[in-house]
Amino acid sequence: MVSLTLLAAVLAIAPTALSQSTNSTILNPILPGFHPDPSCIFVPEWNSTFFCASSSFNAFPGIPIHASKDLQKWQLIGHVLNRREQLPRLAETNRSTSGIWAPTLRFNNGTFWLVTTLVDDDRPQSDESRWDNIIFKGKDPYDPKSWSNAVHFNFTGYDTEPFWDVDGKTYIIGAHAWQVGPYIQQAEANLDTGAVGEWRIIWNGTGGMAPEGPHVYHKDGWYYLLAAEGGTGLGHMVTMARSKNLSGPYESNPANPVLTNANTTSIFQTVGHADLFQDGSGNWWAVALSTRSGPNYVNYPMGRETVLTSVLWPSSSFPTFTPISGSISAPLPASSLSLPSTYPLVATPDDITFSSATVLPPYFTHWRYPISSSYTLTPSSLRLTPSHLNLTALNGNYAGSQHFPPASNSSAAPGQTFISRRQTSTLFTFSIDILFTPDALESELGISAFLTQNHHIDLGVVLLPRKAATDTFEGSDTRDPEELIAQFRLRGFSYVPVPKDVVIPVPRVWVGRESELTLEVRADNATHYVFSAGPARRVAEMREIGTWSNDGVSWGFTGVLLGAYATSNGGAGRAVGDVKRWRYADRGQVRE
Repeated sequence: MVSLTLLAAVLAIAPTALSQSTNSTILNPILPGFHPDPSCIFVPEWNSTFFCASSSFNAFPGIPIHASKDLQKWQLIGHVLNRREQLPRLAETNRSTSGIWAPTLRFNNGTFWLVTTLVDDDRPQSDESRWDNIIFKGKDPYDPKSWSNAVHFNFTGYDTEPFWDVDGKTYIIGAHAWQVGPYIQQAEANLDTGAVGEWRIIWNGTGGMAPEGPHVYHKDGWYYLLAAEGGTGLGHMVTMARSKNLSGPYESNPANPVLTNANTTSIFQTVGHADLFQDGSGNWWAVALSTRSGPNYVNYPMGRETVLTSVLWPSSSFPTFTPISGSISAPLPASSLSLPSTYPLVATPDDITFSSATVLPPYFTHWRYPISSSYTLTPSSLRLTPSHLNLTALNGNYAGSQHFPPASNSSAAPGQTFISRRQTSTLFTFSIDILFTPDALESELGISAFLTQNHHIDLGVVLLPRKAATDTFEGSDTRDPEELIAQFRLRGFSYVPVPKDVVIPVPRVWVGRESELTLEVRADNATHYVFSAGPARRVAEMREIGTWSNDGVSWGFTGVLLGAYATSNGGAGRAVGDVKRWRYADRGQVRE
């Protein structure tokens, strides 16, 4: 038996600096793919380690934590949200923009604290239940069980963070851009119980849209307030203000914005939602989110990623940020120490057979909480039991629709069978080898480039009438038009127009109870996905099914997940599917 094998990541990074006086090259993004709203800290007490948290929206496990010793090699070490009982409401949030927004990670007095917001984006802005603000705490970020269940606190807003003042009092700071806002507020808080005092407005920003993502730093007798403004699109920017008192009044930095790529030709756009931290030598750094979309802002399927830059922060002055680009020269910290986690580096390639595997890779991702019994590791495969719902969370088939039905953002509380990994490179090849015999109309197993429930492209093997075919590999097909046969179906779902479905019968010579098929999606450039299928381990016989622009999956708060799904599409199908092999190859990053 071949045991589960994860290939080591091959990261194109410069050698680690030998000292703080020697510059090394930062290659951005440091956390490629779906890793928005970064919050990072340096913790000397934990063997001088950097830790970063990022938003996860409806993905589960949620709130990934990455760690590094040198700011170059980042390793997934776990997820704060790793058990359903921690936050049951994640199963019920509606809309694809719902879920976990903008966590802030901090360390204080031996405890890791993470404050965030679970958003139900289907509810009105004025509805307080839309904003479920929560606190997690843990003693050991490497131990999933260490993270507490959610403690809830009352705040009508989002992008919250904890702050411990020099007088020993604890506060929560947060933002809201509607109703009486936009504003940034603070209140004294008890992080253990969630009790909060009176919320007070401390700053309204510089006039940009939606001041949010607030972080406060006490330095040289000043309270520096960092914020994001302009919305999370092309106008995104980082601004700062400061005050001698935590509660204000705050005076804006005359040099605002301190960080933005707006109105530039850089491929890195939408730079904002930043956080500041120091390394062990006192150097300052900033992380921010960015999309590799260019100013045209059309093709960026990986969504908002985490980028890093160096910062100069003289005493009693506002800091200056090095602009975000694909490579930045800076005095990176040197470290020969390794992390205690066995989890892989970010952007790890996959070549996985499931023989003798007892657990799935830690970066495998579901959409909301999975039905655990739908994913079974057999001695030779990952077995998927079909869900009644498909990837849009609908019960029925809606082939050929140009737009999504209104219900497509529904919560999928009964569960969807979908397992995936993040797209972490501009150019890639992702494939699965499957063994599947559909047993009823619309019984389906397939591969998906999935952004959200209302933005995804699927290539499935599905049981359909012969007459549904739009093309054939073999020329004429004399089978009865009403006969149900296994067919490849490529279709995209969006609330914008999409091409018509492509339906091609699986060639008879490829069909059989013991005949494995390969389903593949690859990106040969930054703008298109190519979907192919063929008999497993017979590369020469692979056939292209279709090429789709990825601008149909380039919008929203998340990034593309590449994975496998199984569904009855609301029908009577019960056939399980076996994923025999799972491969993801990084074929290159576009940084300029």
